[in-house]
Amino acid sequence: MLQIEELKVEIGGKEILQNVNMEIPKGETHILFGPNGSGKTSLMMTIMGFSGYNVTHGKITFKGEDITYMPIHERAQLGIGVSFQRPPTINGLKTKNIVEICGMNRSVDVNELAKQLDFSDFLDRDVNHNFSGGEIKRSELLQLMAQEPDLLLLDEPESGVDLESIVLIGDTINSLLHKGIKFPRRGLSHIAARTKSALVITHTGHILDYITADKGQVLYEGIVRCSRNAREILKWIREYGYEECVLCSN
Repeated sequence: MLQIEELKVEIGGKEILQNVNMEIPKGETHILFGPNGSGKTSLMMTIMGFSGYNVTHGKITFKGEDITYMPIHERAQLGIGVSFQRPPTINGLKTKNIVEICGMNRSVDVNELAKQLDFSDFLDRDVNHNFSGGEIKRSELLQLMAQEPDLLLLDEPESGVDLESIVLIGDTINSLLHKGIKFPRRGLSHIAARTKSALVITHTGHILDYITADKGQVLYEGIVRCSRNAREILKWIREYGYEECVLCSN
């Protein structure tokens, strides 16, 4: 689904990502850990193609296609979606309208999607205007539900969210990723093959209580230093900190 090779990225002439290598297969969810300032959000913004994140070396491939210098809208059309940690307020644009834009290439019932997130009362409000942390996260997920991307980039989905909201957010992420969905087959049930992938950035690791992760990785000083079971990494970070964690072998 996604392959990153020897990626180096500068912001304002300063190198933020030094030598990132990463591969997320089809149907897998990967968790990206790292201390503040390690480059986690910069990596996500680079994958999505935002300006200011200058690729100086390396390659990003999505579904077999080189997207290293592809504009944002083309990456979105290919099937990459993003949920920001702190998305902007957009005055004058109703939430319903931005969800319609996200789902413009599909037949989307905005009202029905909003009901699933208990978000119907927010559709006629300006995007993120006076929204709480949990309301912002639900707004972001509603847009992703309309888009239905093949690769989800989620930046700290548990940040600023109360306990009740994080349960709903976790369920929604699992639904977006088609994890654990059962379909009848010859009188029995089977788990559908996973087709959606995700890269989830987390600082606290709380989101792991609500979603299923296939792998964890640690980004430290602009380099992916560790790659193994996400819960093992989280346990190690909590006990010993990041400096000791990056000493683990792949």
